[in-house]
Amino acid sequence: MACAIEAQRAGFTALLVDKGCLCNSLFHYPANMTFFTTPELLEIGNMPFSSPNQKPNRNEALEYYRKVAEHYGLNVRQYENVEQVDGRDGNFTVHTTDLFGRKSQYRARKLVVATGYYDLPNYLHIPGEDLSKVKHYYHEPHPFYGLDVLVIGGKNSAAIAALDLWRHGVRVTLVHRGAAMHRHVKYWILPDINNRVKNGEITAYFNSTVTNITEDDVTLSTPERTVTLANQFVFALTGYHPDFGFIERLGITLDETNDHCPVCNPDTLESNVPGIYLAGVIVAGKRTNEIFIENGRFHGQLIAEALRKKLVAA
Repeated sequence: MACAIEAQRAGFTALLVDKGCLCNSLFHYPANMTFFTTPELLEIGNMPFSSPNQKPNRNEALEYYRKVAEHYGLNVRQYENVEQVDGRDGNFTVHTTDLFGRKSQYRARKLVVATGYYDLPNYLHIPGEDLSKVKHYYHEPHPFYGLDVLVIGGKNSAAIAALDLWRHGVRVTLVHRGAAMHRHVKYWILPDINNRVKNGEITAYFNSTVTNITEDDVTLSTPERTVTLANQFVFALTGYHPDFGFIERLGITLDETNDHCPVCNPDTLESNVPGIYLAGVIVAGKRTNEIFIENGRFHGQLIAEALRKKLVAA
């Protein structure tokens, strides 16, 4: 959205294509999630983000970005998946397919790829991970009331899910391969989850891994012994990664020695493929904790300035 707004400001027309809804990644965040940052650091297009809270929540952010899209009249094609890109700099053709299999084509002189990383979970590759009871996204607690639920992970997503589930009547077990919760867990969440574990309200296994999942239980490998627990649902919140395959199919080179960072000019964010620019978290490759909305939102300005110099000069 920030890239489209800045492109429009520079005098160009912009089309946004998303395989999901507007702000698809934010939509799939937990329903009651609170951002780590303050409202002004989420602003795009010089539009104020007004919130009564010091830290805004997911619903406030979604409303804000809807208003931004409306204000700028952004041309957004939702629920269209990009299947293929043909052509070259100055004359690209983007092929998409909608939810009903209908195909469309869009022509563009330049492309900006800002696909984020939240759509592809990091899988554990263990038996039973493909069962329907295993989920890689957490949304809300109600469907799991009174059940035995396992949460895998040690960062913010796992801590937030474990606490939310426990507070809504779920019997929660947390498993993390590290010796303790990750030090980057939000500062107001870390003591909460640690105290729940200390008090025995949430059972935690550290330095442990899940080795098997069945319809009725899970098996853990712990430092002391193998443990089998009754279980109805598993939240494998072990992180996510960009769609590197899609990036490579565009012809963009990934630096294998630098955490799969796509090759691009840091001053313009143009990739090694002329006319294709990169924006947002995908610029950092596997280092998904380096770029957030707070700093990625400025990528649009860099790209728009590069487009203005190239296209106006042409």
